[in-house]
Amino acid sequence: MASSTLSPWTLLVLVIMSFGTLGPKLVEARAFFVFGDSLVDSGNNNYLATTARADSPPYGIDYPTGRPTGRFSNGLNIPDILSEQIGSVPVLPYLNPELTGEDLLNGANFASAGIGILNDTGIQFVNIIRMFQQLQYFIQYQQRVAAIIGPEQTQQLVNGAIVLITVGGNDFVNNYYLVPFSARSRQFSLPDYCRYLISEYRKLLMRLYELGARRVLVTGTGPLGCVPAELAMRSRDGQCSQELQRAASLFNPLLGSMLRELNSDYGDDVFIGVNLQRMSNDFISNPQRFGFVTSKIACCGQGPYNGLGLCTIASNLCPDRDLYGFWDAFHPSEKANRLVVQSFMTGSLDYMNPMNLSTILAMDSKI
Repeated sequence: MASSTLSPWTLLVLVIMSFGTLGPKLVEARAFFVFGDSLVDSGNNNYLATTARADSPPYGIDYPTGRPTGRFSNGLNIPDILSEQIGSVPVLPYLNPELTGEDLLNGANFASAGIGILNDTGIQFVNIIRMFQQLQYFIQYQQRVAAIIGPEQTQQLVNGAIVLITVGGNDFVNNYYLVPFSARSRQFSLPDYCRYLISEYRKLLMRLYELGARRVLVTGTGPLGCVPAELAMRSRDGQCSQELQRAASLFNPLLGSMLRELNSDYGDDVFIGVNLQRMSNDFISNPQRFGFVTSKIACCGQGPYNGLGLCTIASNLCPDRDLYGFWDAFHPSEKANRLVVQSFMTGSLDYMNPMNLSTILAMDSKI
C-alpha cells in the first residue's frame, strides 16, 4: 500500500493551487534568483567551453563535499550564505541538469564568471553567459515553472522573490583596463565610461523589473585596486592601485544615484544598493580586526601576493583559509564572504540603501 505521507514540496504545491498565492508570508518558500559574474556564479560555467571555470582542485577544498563545484571560492560563496540567511536552500545553477521539477520553485542561479554589464566584456573567455542571455534564461525559467504551477502563481513566485545581481567589476578589470590602450579606454575617458556603464546597467535593471523582479539587491563593485591580482600587476609597495580605486569611487556613487532614481520612478524600494566596496574595505583595511592574517596575499596562487595566474593544484596554498581575506587573485575567501553577507543582513545605510536585508524580510513578512 502506498504511503499517505506527502512530501513538503507536494504540500507546498497544493497550498499554491488551493489558495492561488505564493506570497512573502511563506518565507520558507521564497524563491531566490542570482544574476552576475564570478563572485556569484555557482557552477554555470562548468557546462560551458570556457577558461573561466573553477571546477578543479583546490577550489571547493572547504565546501561540504570537499570538491570543486564551479564556485570561485574555497567553500561557500555569497549566494550560498544569503540562502542560509533567508531560509532557502542554495539554488542550483540554471544549466545544471538537476534543476528540474519542484527544485525550480526554489529559484535559480544564472550567473556566469567573466561577464560584465557590456557584451564585449570578457571576450577572452569566449563562451560565457552574458547578461542579455541570463535574462533570456530567466524568461525560459518562468515558462518552465508556469508549466508546473501555472502562470499566475509563477508571477507571484517571481514577484515575491529575493533577487541578487552582481556585475560591473569585469567591465573594468577585463575590459577597460585589460590591456593598455584598450578599445574602450580609447573610446571613453574613465568618467564617461562609468556613465556609459550606468546607462547600460539601468537598462538591465529595468528589464529585470519588466520580468517581475520586485526585491533586487544590486551590488556595486568591490575595491577593484586592492585585490591580489591588481597588487601583483600594479603595486610596488603593497598599496592599492589608485587608478582602479578611482574607477570604483566614480562608478559606485553613480550606481547609487541611478537606483534611487529608478525607485522613485517605480514608486517603491525595488532596488537595494549594496555597497560592496565599503563592506570589503572593512576587512581589507584592518584584516586583524576580523581575524585575518592578511588581506593582501591570496591563499591560492603564485607570484607576488599570490596574485598571478590561476589557482591550480600546483599553486601555493595556505593551510588555513580562515586567516586570508582573499581565496584567489580576485575572489574573497568563504570567511570574508560571510562577513560581507552579515553586512547585507544588518548593515547601516552606509552599507545597504535604503534598507538592509533583515529589514526587507521583516517588512515583507507582514504583507
